[in-house]
Amino acid sequence: MSSLTLRFITILILGFSSVFSYGAELMKPVGPVLLTVTGHLQFTNNPDGKAEFDLTMLNAIGLKKSVTTTPWTDGVNTFEGVLIKDVLKTVGSTGGTLLKITALNDYSANMPIEDLDKYNVLLAMKKNGKMLRIRDKGPLFVIYPFDEFSELQNEVIHNRSVWQVKSISIQ
Repeated sequence: MSSLTLRFITILILGFSSVFSYGAELMKPVGPVLLTVTGHLQFTNNPDGKAEFDLTMLNAIGLKKSVTTTPWTDGVNTFEGVLIKDVLKTVGSTGGTLLKITALNDYSANMPIEDLDKYNVLLAMKKNGKMLRIRDKGPLFVIYPFDEFSELQNEVIHNRSVWQVKSISIQ
């Protein structure tokens, strides 16, 4: 067996159970880090007290879909990714009332944590079955279910819909 095959089998066997480590650490990313979580968290995988996630680790959290229109895309689209509240559960969020979500270009927006339960906010990795690339607002894009709640159609919520997300700070 090739080392790539062995790595895949190991990730498959361990990934779904050990992303959520039984100690104070998460498994370490094998692939490129897509998301870094800091702030009020219990479970880390970095000596600096951060939680870093690669694609495999994000997938292991559990993928959800949101079918919606957005102000930045044409028509109705199917976005797929992880619920941000599930990311917070994975890192053992220990409090905080606000998330500071930061993009690759250092744009940031503050999101009240209460939005996560109220609206099931998605951290999308795919649009219409295709991985989001940087030029497509990826690799991670905050998606609110705009079509389900008319109150989401406003500038405040639009500003919270960060694309090219690189980090979330639990404050």
